[in-house]
Amino acid sequence: MNIDEFWHLAFWEMTLRTVISFIVLLILARFMGKKQVSQLTFFHYVTGITIGSIAANLAGESETPFLNGLYGMILWALLTIVANYLSFKSKKMRVMLDDKPIIVIDKGKIVEGSLSKLRLNFNELNMMLREQSVFSMKDVNYAIFETNGNLSVMLKPSEENATKKDVKAASPLPKYIPTEIITDGKVQEKNMRELNLTDVWLTQQLEQQGIGRPEQVLYAEIQTDGSLYVNSLKSV
Repeated sequence: MNIDEFWHLAFWEMTLRTVISFIVLLILARFMGKKQVSQLTFFHYVTGITIGSIAANLAGESETPFLNGLYGMILWALLTIVANYLSFKSKKMRVMLDDKPIIVIDKGKIVEGSLSKLRLNFNELNMMLREQSVFSMKDVNYAIFETNGNLSVMLKPSEENATKKDVKAASPLPKYIPTEIITDGKVQEKNMRELNLTDVWLTQQLEQQGIGRPEQVLYAEIQTDGSLYVNSLKSV
């Protein structure tokens, strides 16, 4: 076999391995569900990384037996699905796979044992608090280290932001979720139908802002009160 034949065979082999690995990985991701994709816990993070690594080796390493790698990837995904099902049915299994949240600040006091268990030092704790826009531990009532590695914080009542209820301001329920209505001059007909909006309504909203037609609008979205927000106009 000359060198040209070698490269020709390698090209088609790697192309086929990559395409099949890509398709199988997409199918497995769908079966494992959004929970796996979001990597809610360390367990989901590890399984996601492992399956991705197997797929990468399968696609990029010609020395890896293709069927063996494919079987390993599918089996790992099935084991992940079974583990998720068992954790859903059993609290003990859930704790074993995902652990449980740990309180690191309790009623304003640091729980030293929790920091030791988590191997979390004060600099790291302060950094995680700052990521929650909390710059002093004295403002914290409770802080909980979640199973996904994030820190949930409850401030002391005196440090919480005032709500509309606190100041007795009106707080009507939103009529709509902010949604795209026009993108790059094109009306999003699907969104219009889902929100029960008409072309007449859209025309009226545009005319109120001195705009003649949707093609002039770069981006527009409906607001919670039913008004139309126009971000900018196109150069037409």
